[in-house]
Amino acid sequence: MSRRSCVERLVSDELWELVEPLLPKPRRTRRGRTGRPRVPDRAALAGIVFVLKSGIIWNDLPQELGCGSGVTCWRRLRQWQDAGVWPRLHRVVLDRLAQQGLLDWSRAAVDSVSVRAKRRGELTGPSPTDRGKAGSKYHVLCDRNGLPLHALVTGANTHDSRMLAPLLDTNPGIRERAGRPARPRRRPGKLHADKGYDYPRCRRYLARRGIGVRIARRGIEDSTRLGRVRWVVERTMSWLLDFRRLALRYDRSESTITALLLLACSLICHRRLTQHQPTSS
Repeated sequence: MSRRSCVERLVSDELWELVEPLLPKPRRTRRGRTGRPRVPDRAALAGIVFVLKSGIIWNDLPQELGCGSGVTCWRRLRQWQDAGVWPRLHRVVLDRLAQQGLLDWSRAAVDSVSVRAKRRGELTGPSPTDRGKAGSKYHVLCDRNGLPLHALVTGANTHDSRMLAPLLDTNPGIRERAGRPARPRRRPGKLHADKGYDYPRCRRYLARRGIGVRIARRGIEDSTRLGRVRWVVERTMSWLLDFRRLALRYDRSESTITALLLLACSLICHRRLTQHQPTSS
């Protein structure tokens, strides 16, 4: 397989069409300056996606892919995170899904998953489920179909209930109509959660925001009774951990792990978007 086909396989034309307008323009090089030519942005993005999916360390990125070195891809990831590319990409994909009627706001679900942090770093803490070893926790809000609407990273010792309000408060608004001025939507009709969120402050917060509550009550009912809506968020967690770079955290910085998490959410949403695109005859 040629280098060009490898890049196109990792970053499809449809995905690149969404990403390219969001990227900052590269700095102009001085005249007469010698050195290696700049790795194209699409190739660098393909290298980032390959590391995210495979879980390899940056320095092990195969040169035959034509994506440049792993250090180059890592630097580009960080530069684009600083420029706000990854949250904007996630929002753009969500807007497209909403405009095609592929987001279901009637019910949403929230949950978290803990992963081990091999090298510790920022946003890590002793995991209560892994013998106190250093870990991180991904907190995810998804719609009724399991599409991730928002995600945050904390230390593994952060209680789920503490992140309910930040997840909903920082949830980027989604525009459901293209080309028309309208207030972005941020609130689901009803929220499903397990017993980790069964605290009066969580219920009061949801009531103030006008969001219906379906939280399993501690000591009274089993979380499994939340039924057909709750399982979708567990499937979403499985989708996220299929990206092996997220399943076992190696990156020490908050910026890098947040960028990778948002990119994974964008890829999951984009996959649903491409599945519903009409095929040309």
